[in-house]
Amino acid sequence: MLENLLTEQRNPASEGIDALPAEQILRIINAEDQKVALAVEREIPRIAQAVDAVAERLGRGGRLFYIGAGTSGRLGVLDAAECPPTFNVPPDLVQGIIAGGERALARATEASEDDPALGARDLMERGFTAADVLVGIAASGRTPYVLGAVAKARELGALTIGISCTPNSELSRAVEIPIEPLPGPEILTGSTRMKAGTATKLVLNMLSTAVMIRLGHVYGNLMVNVQPKNSKLLDRARRIISAAAGVDYERAAGYLDSAGGKVKVAIVMARLGISREDAEARLRAAGGRVSEALKNG
Repeated sequence: MLENLLTEQRNPASEGIDALPAEQILRIINAEDQKVALAVEREIPRIAQAVDAVAERLGRGGRLFYIGAGTSGRLGVLDAAECPPTFNVPPDLVQGIIAGGERALARATEASEDDPALGARDLMERGFTAADVLVGIAASGRTPYVLGAVAKARELGALTIGISCTPNSELSRAVEIPIEPLPGPEILTGSTRMKAGTATKLVLNMLSTAVMIRLGHVYGNLMVNVQPKNSKLLDRARRIISAAAGVDYERAAGYLDSAGGKVKVAIVMARLGISREDAEARLRAAGGRVSEALKNG
């Protein structure tokens, strides 16, 4: 029953919070939020398992899909939307699906989350295949919309991962790799946009970022796939080249221009003293990995 879920329990730390002054309210929220990172830490082995499995699938041409309803769905869509500008990956490589469609991003349409057939249909309308990965997101671990999509993905033979914030959830039992950060009862009973939402966001950050690192979209800790499409990103690209190649800002700007605005190419050119064409050839042979392209230079 819903009332037995961890995410629906009352939190003794916030009883009477409605009668407190603002600073005390915030201190209670902050103290509870500090429990979230520890809950996520306990799930690192499972998150690592998911990272390795997703990277392997994407390396063979698969795609990563998130699906959820309400806050969970919005967080999945957000993480998917941030992958192309951060890592310069195709917009269809990481996709977010939310119950109720795009209109649910700005206005809650929570009734649609009760239909498992709708979850399966929305997934298949994106062209989901056995080569892809589905991450079902549901704080309660019982959202029918998500469970329907997961069942369809399992039927196809695709890899399935679940993120929920209650122990031994129905979602966890339905997927191959269950991830269960357990931050405990919410400050406001049942308001899973708070601690559970934060835990979910942290897991998604870790999952997508680590996958992109494993796929070679990062050099050192530098975001070398940045696309200099505005003044802020242009400055960032030059600073990244400067740091990676050990040249000053002005020379980094020159290399970026010579590389046609491609940060990775500029780094290899600067580090090895080679032409744009040779740098591009090295990167192609290295599968886009800067560290590999620089070997035996």
